[in-house]
Amino acid sequence: MFYKKDLYLLWYGYYKLLPKEHRYTLGAKIDNLLSEIIEAITSASFLIGPEKLPYIKLAIRKTDSIKIFLLLLFETKSLDNKKYIDLSEKINEIGRMLGGWNGQIIKQNSSIKR
Repeated sequence: MFYKKDLYLLWYGYYKLLPKEHRYTLGAKIDNLLSEIIEAITSASFLIGPEKLPYIKLAIRKTDSIKIFLLLLFETKSLDNKKYIDLSEKINEIGRMLGGWNGQIIKQNSSIKR
């Protein structure tokens, strides 16, 4: 999941350009959430089977929160169209990967229990 690194590097470039009134509020919140997603995904990657699920679900929740905060930055004109689209595409890709990972683990565990 190298996308998480790519997303953060893209975000960092845009974060520095945010207006001050949002850089230290919404921007800082997104920055923290991205760090927490990276940490959750990394933790999950070292665990086995169902032990991964809490970390994957945490990363999914935080990914959904970022989508809302990015939309707020866009609607307040702190992010232009291109930046919003670039970030949204990457966060959506991570969301799809996490959803697939979550579904795969649930499917594997349900077949083991039978």
